Amino acid sequence: MLQEFKDLSMQLSQIELAPFGSEHLESAVRLSREAGWPHRLEDWQMALALSEGVVAIEAGRVLGTTLVTAYGNDCATINMVIVDEAMRGRGLGRGLMDAALRIAGDRPLRLVATADGLPLYEKLGFRETGTVLQHQGIARELAAPAGIDPVTTEDTAAITALDGVAFGADRRDLIAYIAKVGEFAVIRRNDRIDGFAALRAFGRGNVIGPVVAANADDAKALITHFIARRAGQFVRVDTTAETGLSPWLSDQGLIHVGGGIAMDRPALGRAADRAAFTFALANQALG
Repeated sequence: MLQEFKDLSMQLSQIELAPFGSEHLESAVRLSREAGWPHRLEDWQMALALSEGVVAIEAGRVLGTTLVTAYGNDCATINMVIVDEAMRGRGLGRGLMDAALRIAGDRPLRLVATADGLPLYEKLGFRETGTVLQHQGIARELAAPAGIDPVTTEDTAAITALDGVAFGADRRDLIAYIAKVGEFAVIRRNDRIDGFAALRAFGRGNVIGPVVAANADDAKALITHFIARRAGQFVRVDTTAETGLSPWLSDQGLIHVGGGIAMDRPALGRAADRAAFTFALANQALG
């Protein structure tokens, strides 16, 4: 792996591509803030704890980052791809992506692209699969819905399994990390978990996600549960156009402020008859 980084580095003049370590986190926060992203140090720490990646360094200064979050051998997401604005157009983004592809190996890949990054990802074989819609705002005073239960430690396995059905990969490490830093709520019927949602601190306030349920009504109830618990606080939800939740989220005061383009390599698809669907992402980086 290190030799591959060195080979790429030769193509980028004095820029070195090195493994992403904890010593690079403060620089990563700086880069993301310059890019207008809301990520805190804690958000970067979570992403790195679940991932492997590289940084681009010139004269001791971090100029770019990328992470690969692998979900076993099922698939991986490529995320946190940032290039210092002054360095764009010099091939650094392509070098970071080439390194990410080497880390990912043969796994199917997913990412969320910006309009600026779309041409590069298409050249690398990624194809558009949908639209991610970011909604955010100050949570309103809402009545807490009935039928939403807190979780117990025994529920983790069931939540992980249901998430796997919806996402198409085993994300047990992600679920365990969210349980450590945030909280879950579930819909329980006949002693079985039919849906769940997570809430954790992120960016400017809180993010609700992932949200997994069998139908939109259950997803709305789970999201409403956490909006009601965070009244007066900043809340973010990353959904997709196919869920149909975007107009409803706007009605709850969480306005659409942007998003991205969901992409796969190769085209993965989803089973039409699956029993659960992802109505909100953990965030755009993690899926």
